[in-house]
Amino acid sequence: MNFLILYGTTEGQTRKIADFVGEQVRTHGHTTTIMDATNDEVGRLKLRDFDGVIIAASLHLGFYQAAVEDFVRRYHDTLNGMRTAFLSVSLAAASKDPEDRKGMESCVQRFLTATSWKPGEVHHVVGAFRYTQYDFFKRWGMKLIAREKGISTSRDLELTDWVGLASLVEGYVAAVAGARTVKPERLT
Repeated sequence: MNFLILYGTTEGQTRKIADFVGEQVRTHGHTTTIMDATNDEVGRLKLRDFDGVIIAASLHLGFYQAAVEDFVRRYHDTLNGMRTAFLSVSLAAASKDPEDRKGMESCVQRFLTATSWKPGEVHHVVGAFRYTQYDFFKRWGMKLIAREKGISTSRDLELTDWVGLASLVEGYVAAVAGARTVKPERLT
């Protein structure tokens, strides 16, 4: 089977997640195409050539990357007829605070409503806190959030649960493979 993994990234963690997802799919004997949503080749993709599509995007200030949103909006009819999964990458996914979780869910729903996409699966994946790589303004804002949440800003933190993500991918691949399996008719 052939899978497309399309991603949008701001600081690089979602690219790392997409690459990891691709590796996991390949360990199950399938092929993958991993592509940044900003790549000029995206417009040439033929979604019907894929058995499954995983779209990963990171959440920043309540929104996902515009290139991901544009892609999903343009191809939502085709995506809605396929086995798809959405990986919403954010730091809020690590939070136990009900308000953070509610806000994260609202962002996902706003994205899905705006694009008319109905993915078969939606998963929240924790990203990374790359404090040392942020520009002055983002560092200042993130420092306030980090202080409120009790997170150290002395170093970068990668918070992605790779074992959990591997399990999600395994389940998704199995579901797509199961959907493609034709059950023989019962002989009487």
